[in-house]
Amino acid sequence: MSAAVWPPISHEQLIIEEENSLACELEWLLNLLQESLASLKSGLQECVDLLAPKEPGSTLALSSLRSESVKGFVTRIGTRIIKGDINLRLTTLPPPRSLSSYPVHLHNPLPLPQLTTLLTLLNQALDIIDISRWTGDPHNGAFISGQLRLLADTIEEAQQTIKGGEDVVGGKWWEDAMTEDTFSPPVPPSLSLHLSIADAALLLHVRTLAPPSTPESSLTGLSLRTRLGLSPRPPVHDELDQVFHHRGEEVTVKEKVRVESQDPSLMAVMAKLSALGHAVGGWRLRVGVVMGEDLEGDA
Repeated sequence: MSAAVWPPISHEQLIIEEENSLACELEWLLNLLQESLASLKSGLQECVDLLAPKEPGSTLALSSLRSESVKGFVTRIGTRIIKGDINLRLTTLPPPRSLSSYPVHLHNPLPLPQLTTLLTLLNQALDIIDISRWTGDPHNGAFISGQLRLLADTIEEAQQTIKGGEDVVGGKWWEDAMTEDTFSPPVPPSLSLHLSIADAALLLHVRTLAPPSTPESSLTGLSLRTRLGLSPRPPVHDELDQVFHHRGEEVTVKEKVRVESQDPSLMAVMAKLSALGHAVGGWRLRVGVVMGEDLEGDA
C-alpha cells in the first residue's frame, strides 16, 4: 500500500511540501517542549531542595550486620556530615585501655565531595533550562537540540555521581582529604575512615593500615602472633594484596569493613534523576527524528 498526492505535483514541489510539513511539525514540537521544560525545571528544583541544608537533617545508623565491628550513627545536613559517633571493634585495632571498643567522634563537619558535585550539576541543569527558555531562541531547532543534548549529559553525570564508584569525585579513599582535626581525639595514622555515596546510600569504609612490609610480616602477610594462634586472624578482603599511596606513604590494608545506610532523601533524588533523564531522552528522540538527526552515536 502506498500514498499518493492528488492532484499530482512535481517531485521538486513534493520535496518543498515535505520540508514545509516538517518545519510546521518542528515548530509545534518546540512549542510543546517549552511546557515540558517548565516541568523538568520543577523536578530538578525538587532534587536541589532535597540536598538543601535543612535542620534537623538526616540521622543515619552505621552498624555492621551480624557483628559488632561497627556501631554508630552520623547526621547529614545538606552536603556535609555534621555529627557522628562510631564505635569500632576490629581485630587489628586494639581499643584504648579500659574500653571494649575504639570510639570515633566527629569533631568538625565533614564535606561529602560527591554531594557537592551533585548539587553543582543540578544547578547547571537548571541554568541550561533557563537558557533554553529565555536566553536563546526557543524556536531554533538546532539550538534546542544542542541544549537538550547538554541537559541529557549533565543529568547523566549527576546520576553517575550519586551512583558512586572510584571514578567519581571523592571515590578514591586513599586520596581522602580528612585532616587531623576531623575527629576528636585524632585517629591514628593506621586507621582510615572513608565516607562516600553509593547507589544513594551513605557508605562507610573502615580500614586499618600498615606499611607494605613490617618486621613481623611473613610471605603470607600474617604476623608471628597470628601464625602461632595468639591473636585472631584478620578477615580476608578484596584489597589484601594491594599497595596504596596514602598521605605520602605506601600502605597496605590489614582489615576492611564496609557499612552502608540508605538515605531516604538521596534515594528520592536518584529516582527523580532517573525519571528526568528518561524524559529528556524522549524529547531528544522526538526532536532528532523531525530534524533528521542520528542519535545512535549518543546511545
